[in-house]
Amino acid sequence: MVKDFRFGLSIRYFKSREALVEVARRAEDLGFDILCVPDHLGAAAPFPTLTAAAMVTERIRLSMYVLNAAFYKPALLSRDIGALDMLSDGRLEVGLGTGYVREEFEAAELPYPSAGARVDHLAHMTEYLAEHHPRVPIMIAGNGNRVMTLAARHADIIGLTGAKVRDVEDPLAERIDFVRAAAGDRFEALELNLVITAVPRSDETIPNLSLTRRNAPDLSDEQVLAMHSVLKGSPREMADRLLGLREKYGVSHFTVQDNHIDNFANIIAELR
Repeated sequence: MVKDFRFGLSIRYFKSREALVEVARRAEDLGFDILCVPDHLGAAAPFPTLTAAAMVTERIRLSMYVLNAAFYKPALLSRDIGALDMLSDGRLEVGLGTGYVREEFEAAELPYPSAGARVDHLAHMTEYLAEHHPRVPIMIAGNGNRVMTLAARHADIIGLTGAKVRDVEDPLAERIDFVRAAAGDRFEALELNLVITAVPRSDETIPNLSLTRRNAPDLSDEQVLAMHSVLKGSPREMADRLLGLREKYGVSHFTVQDNHIDNFANIIAELR
C-alpha cells in the first residue's frame, strides 16, 4: 500500500516569540504536516517551543526529532506529554532516541551510560509511554540493530538516520530490510521517515553540503549528492526524487530543517 506523503519541519533555533509564531504559522500555511523540535542543549527547548506553537496553529501536528530518552524519567516525561497532547487538541506525536552526545550529558551533570544501557532505557521509556498514551504515535529514530529492532516491534514511525552502518551497496535498503524482518506482520502499518539534510536555496539547484558532510567527511561531492538524504535540481526534479524514494523504499515521511522551508514548500506544492 502506498502511503500518503507527510512532511516535517524541524525548528532548532529562534530569536523571539514573534519569530517562532511566524515560522509555525508559515509551516502550516505552506502544507507542512508536522512541526518538530530536536533535543539538544543550546538549542530550542522542545516542550515550551511546541506548546507555544500549539497555541498559534490549528492543524499542523507537533513532535520532537527526537527526544534524548536518557535525559528523562518515564513518569515525568509522561506528564509533559499528556499536558502537551491536551493543549494541542490531540496533535502530538512523540519522537524518541537513545541520546549520543557525551558532552551534553556532562553539561547536564548526568552520567553517560553505555550504548547498551541507553537502548535499555529507551525500551523501558517506549513501553511506559505506549501504555500511558496509547493514542499518541511514537517515532523511534536511530540506526543500530538493537534500536531498529525496538522501533520495528514497538514504534509507529521509524526514523531512518541514513548513516552507513556497514559496507553495503545500498545502506538505506539494508536498514529497511532489517526493519521489515524485525517487524514481521507489523511492517505494512509502519511509517518510514528520512531526514533530508541538504536542499538547494530557492534560486539554486545544488545544495550546501556542509551539514551532510559532518557524517560523511571522506566522500566526494558527487558521492554526497547521490545520498538519499540530499536533494538537488528544480522543485519538480526534487519532487520526482521523493516520489522515487517512496516507490522504491516505501519512505513517505520526510523531515527538513527550517532553513529549507521556502524551497521545500515548492516541492510540497509539486506533490499536492
